[in-house]
Amino acid sequence: MTTTAPPLTLFGSLRWDVVRRVFPPGPARVLEIGCGQGAVGARLAAAGHDYTGVELDGASADVAAARLTDAGLPGQVVHGSVEALVRPGAGYDVVCAFEVLEHLEDDAGALASWVELLRPGGLVLVSTPAWQSRYGPMDAAVGHHRRYEPAQMRALLAEAGLTDLGGRLYGAPLGYALEAVRNQVARRRLDDRTTTAERTARSGRLFQPSSALQGTVTAAATWPFRVVQRALPQTGPALVAWGTRPA
Repeated sequence: MTTTAPPLTLFGSLRWDVVRRVFPPGPARVLEIGCGQGAVGARLAAAGHDYTGVELDGASADVAAARLTDAGLPGQVVHGSVEALVRPGAGYDVVCAFEVLEHLEDDAGALASWVELLRPGGLVLVSTPAWQSRYGPMDAAVGHHRRYEPAQMRALLAEAGLTDLGGRLYGAPLGYALEAVRNQVARRRLDDRTTTAERTARSGRLFQPSSALQGTVTAAATWPFRVVQRALPQTGPALVAWGTRPA
């Protein structure tokens, strides 16, 4: 079995540094909604979790499944919607969705349905872009309906019936520069004459590294920024938030 984790994007590396510190220790039964190309899923499976990923984009789902298989890791990746995979009462310990809610028109309805998949005491863990005032060309190009204020996200989690709410901003200072670059790319190179669904599908394929060398370079390049952002939980262009289903 290989111990090399799939490479993360620059922003993904910043996000994972936050997520891994919040994630409950294994083994846990985990459902990741919108797993993309499986860089996080492979890490969760390698940590001993009973992992299931769901991904609407077929090309990304194939990459995610191959990453589990090639590394000899347990778990499964399903191409399709979460509704086709599980039923309420499935009893997951953790339902997580990273950069998903902002793509959904009915974010409140989706979040409420995810809560139903948790066992009592289970955790919902999400990440989203932060601050509606920062909505820019890249948000539009990848099918974002909105960005989230921290207070807005806290209210959304509470309305879904979650308690023991938590959250923090992340990404400062590197995330600001990355967003500026992405917005320039979107202005110059990304065709906006596509449907929201098509924009959402391509979002998980943009800026994705594929080689172990790229992963090593990304990890080294982001290391000082990961250290810095740990001291700035109330600053940054992106948000991680969580809540617990009452027992």
